Parts: sequence; C-alpha cells; structure tokens
Amino acid sequence: MSYCLKQRNIAHLVLEKHRVGHSWRTQRWDSFCLVTPNWQCQLPGHSYSGDDPDGFMLKDQIVDYLEDYAARFAPPLREGVEVLRVTRPDAGFVVETSEGRYLADSVVMASGGYHETKVPPLAAALDPDILQLDATSYRNADALPDGAVLVVGSGQSGCQIAEDLHLAGREVHLCVGGAPRVARRYRGKDVVTWLDLMGHYALPIDEHPDGRAVRKKHNHYVTGRDGGRDIDLRKFACEGMQLHGRLRNITREGFEFGDDLALNLDKADATNARIKANIDAFIAREGFDAPEESPYVPVWQPRSDAPLRLAHAQARLGTVIWCVGFKLDYDLIDLPVFEPDGYPAHERGVSTQPGLYFLGLPWLYTWGSGRFCGVGRDAEHLAEHIQRARPLDPALADALRSAPENRLPGE
Repeated sequence: MSYCLKQRNIAHLVLEKHRVGHSWRTQRWDSFCLVTPNWQCQLPGHSYSGDDPDGFMLKDQIVDYLEDYAARFAPPLREGVEVLRVTRPDAGFVVETSEGRYLADSVVMASGGYHETKVPPLAAALDPDILQLDATSYRNADALPDGAVLVVGSGQSGCQIAEDLHLAGREVHLCVGGAPRVARRYRGKDVVTWLDLMGHYALPIDEHPDGRAVRKKHNHYVTGRDGGRDIDLRKFACEGMQLHGRLRNITREGFEFGDDLALNLDKADATNARIKANIDAFIAREGFDAPEESPYVPVWQPRSDAPLRLAHAQARLGTVIWCVGFKLDYDLIDLPVFEPDGYPAHERGVSTQPGLYFLGLPWLYTWGSGRFCGVGRDAEHLAEHIQRARPLDPALADALRSAPENRLPGE
C-alpha cells in the first residue's frame, strides 16, 4: 500500500505495532515455509528474483524478502507504534496510537485477516497437566513435553504441524475436519501454476460460483516442505499417525470424536480429484503437451468399527495443539462499518465509511488478495481510489499544519 501511495506522491505514514515481518518472524513454527511457489511473490516493484522460483521460501527467507522490500523503497514507516483507536468525529479520522494522536483524511487497515487464533470452549475441560498451544505458538517437536500430541484441525496449519511432529518421530493424533486437499504437482507442473494459468487467482469474488460465501471456506492443505509434496493423511495413517473425526467433547474419561473421519477424508480427496479434472479439461482445451497421470488411489481406509473415544490413560497425551482457524479483531475501529459477524462491509477494500479502506483480507477481491501474488493489485486499486477522492477538508488540513507532532511526512 505504501509503495503504491509513494508512486503517486501521496503523503502518508505506515504504523506498525512491532517490526516488519513480525507475524512471519514470531508466529510460525521453525520448519514453516510457503505453500505457494516463490514466483508467486509479486509485491509491487519487488517480484521474486532469487534462483529458485519453483521452490518455497522458508520462514526466515520470507522475513528477508519483506525487509528487503522495505529497504528498497524506504516507506515512511514507524515501527513499535500501536494503533489503539480509530474514530471519525468530523471530516477526518482521528487515529489514537501509543505515541500520540494522528489526523488523516484516509485510513487503510492493512493488518490482514488472521488476527486471533480460535480456541474452542471445550479447551477449558482439558487436564491442566496437558500443555495447550495454538498454531502460532508451536515451534518444533523437541520443545514439547514427553507424550503423544493431539493436533485438533486439519487445515493448512494443522496438517503441516502434524506432519512436522510425525517426521520427528512423535506419536501424533490428528482430528480431521472438513478442509479440502490439493496435489502439489500434476501432469508436469505445480498445481498452483496450472491454477494461475487458468485464471483462478485473478477471478473476482463476484464471479466465483460460491460468491462471497467462499470467504468462509478452508484453504486446501498441501506443503512446500523439502521442495514441495502432497499431504496425504491416509499415508500418514499407514505410517502410524492416529486419525480421528472432529473433536466433539472432552470429559474426565477422555476424548470423544465424531463419526465423520471417512466422510472428511473422502471429501478432501473428491476436491483433489475435481481440481485435477478441471486441469485435465484446461490442458485438452488449450492443447498443452502434458504427461498423463494415473488417478489417485486411497492407500488407507478407516475401520468402520473404529472407536470414537480415546481414554486419557490410553492416549498418554502431553500436548494438545489447537489449529481450528483464526478470527478477525477490528475492535480498535470505533465506526459502524462491520457486518453482524464482524467482517468489514466493503467493496474491494473500499468500506462503507468514506476514506476507510481494508487490505490483505483473504478473498477481499480475488483468491490472490490475501497472498503475495494479489495484494499488490488490490493496493493499486485503493491507491487510485484515494487519489480520486475529494481533497482533504480545509479545516482538517489547517489542524494538521498547526500540530507539528501530528504532521505526516511530506506535509
């Protein structure tokens, strides 16, 4: 956003509560890497230029990428400044921060869509001797106490953390939900490459078959680890990982699971097959020369009489890791711009409150909106909107000029 504003000579200020790349630096496990190929890192003026475009950057490399971006065009950045409250008492916005008050005619909330991890209420029933973590606080298998590990949730984070623990030799139980899966590669290319060629990352949300309901859907699980590969939970089960349905309850006796494991695995495989079929049709339609590939054959099936309870004594759990998603937290915005569920009311990031914008939300406009490949396109759109907006109210401009401590860079 700052890059696009700077290109238009629009005076602005970037407030960052921590440091550039904070969430990548402090809220990811040690082996974390991108699940999209490096070539999809296409921030405005800073496309990936390394020697492994089809690889997957590790956590520290992602931080370096972001820090290099900031160093490249020197945004007017203030790190260590927390935004406490945003109001609009008059023509402009008042932004209360940990270092004082700022006035502005426009505010862009570029904090993404993963603010707080969700932890279900039943977590309170867990034995206090069992360590509880969430996806942002897990680091590696060696940092956990002895005993088996229960990972709750099979989205991207849950599956990758379960794999990390499994590869480290830990006893792993995984509660499998409704997240879909996708192959890493198919018919000679990374599936992301096929989907990009097919236009999926640029498809506007209002043209998506599911419309705005797609914002509530899970991401497909896959990994870029060790050069990238599928995550096949059935294969993990063959290797000793214990798969269960959704976690329904925690009692004094143990854990109770839903009778939906087979259904959830089948649905994930069906999504994978559907994506492959769409790629097949695209290859045939466009005349690509691509090698044929045999259909996926499940390597494991749950027992029809598998128990739906796991006793504490049997489980010998030392850790539970909650990977059940994230929720938005825009409590600092004291303005009526939210839908009943707390989601910002907006059209491609332009909120119902003139001058207030949102950026970086998953499916803000396209599938790429919450990714390095599409956030720049949305930022360009918002910058153009800001540039076309009416000039700053004269009274607010006078207030800015008369308060040097509130003056924005370039004013």
